[in-house]
Amino acid sequence: MQYRNVCLESFAYSLPEESVSTDDIEDRCQPVYQRLCLPQGRLEWLSGIKERRVWQTGRMPGQQGLLTVQKLLRQTGFDPQKIGALIHGSVCRDYLEPATACSIHHSLGLPPQGFVYDISNACLGIVSGIIQIADMIELGHIGAGIVVGTESSRSFLESTIKHLNEDLTLTRRDVKSVFASLTIGSGSAAVLLVHRDLSQTGNRLVGGAVRAETKFCDLCRSDSDQSGGDAMNPLMNTDSVKLMFAGVEAAKLCFDDFLAASGWQRQDIDRTFCHQVGIAHQKLLFETLNIPPELNFSTLEYLGNTGSAALPTAAAIGTANGFVRDGSKIALLGIGSGINVVMLGAEWNKTLYRETEPDETVKKICAQNTVI
Repeated sequence: MQYRNVCLESFAYSLPEESVSTDDIEDRCQPVYQRLCLPQGRLEWLSGIKERRVWQTGRMPGQQGLLTVQKLLRQTGFDPQKIGALIHGSVCRDYLEPATACSIHHSLGLPPQGFVYDISNACLGIVSGIIQIADMIELGHIGAGIVVGTESSRSFLESTIKHLNEDLTLTRRDVKSVFASLTIGSGSAAVLLVHRDLSQTGNRLVGGAVRAETKFCDLCRSDSDQSGGDAMNPLMNTDSVKLMFAGVEAAKLCFDDFLAASGWQRQDIDRTFCHQVGIAHQKLLFETLNIPPELNFSTLEYLGNTGSAALPTAAAIGTANGFVRDGSKIALLGIGSGINVVMLGAEWNKTLYRETEPDETVKKICAQNTVI
């Protein structure tokens, strides 16, 4: 994939107010911890996640997605009447039908002559939406588009904790298969893409590559298809170790295609924003790709794995808080269950929005990352 006319104009994010620490989760899991003699602190030690956020009860993905898009439009000053496509790309959605994007589109008063739909690709939904909107712009079908997604984890965490404590047949091995479910957090992110003639930034989307290794599609799977913020509570079964190694190997193969499509060398990359899974995955990924780990902007320690919102939220926080210099080459590296890999590169020339009063969690995220 290569683009000549597409600009990755800006990112925006929003976070829930309520924080849930990993210690709190382990305290609530004491029945299963005691029965199976699991060591306290195991969850944070394995994942690196200290806390995550959860939306208030009853908050629907479309409601929060609307607020995130409104924030994006305020920050950029972009005319909403020029938006030709709105895509909703998170795992969580309001209903099986209609598309969650429809209610957001209606509430924003966007033009009726536009593409409005949802897409689903596990943790790569928003990144996949970026590609679809970029293709529309490159082909001349639209001048600008937005992809948004909101992930909700409260009910997901609640159902997992309940299952762990109440199912007395579970063994240590069984607990391991649902471990990843306790790392999930909530978040919302949106991305604005525009034709270069409409851009205020010149943040050119250079191109990228994708790779599918679907022989591993059973390594991370939910037990049913459900929708809605509080109804989205399926139990997940994940072989975290196999998924990590298979995902990183797929990323290694995709990375060579990404470098060829972008025309970059490894040493050209100034900053990376990745899907946020855990510290072991992050360490292995950068060792395998032979990229200095300090180039990555990490949020997982304080936000957990926020699904499709993870990568764009990291990019939104990083760009808004001075972690990307003008003139930088940034790489968006996404690996999702399936296994699917999406890698995109952009030449970042200007940040439209600078965050002046980040909340305490964002301050902690920024404090642990390296300014380059």
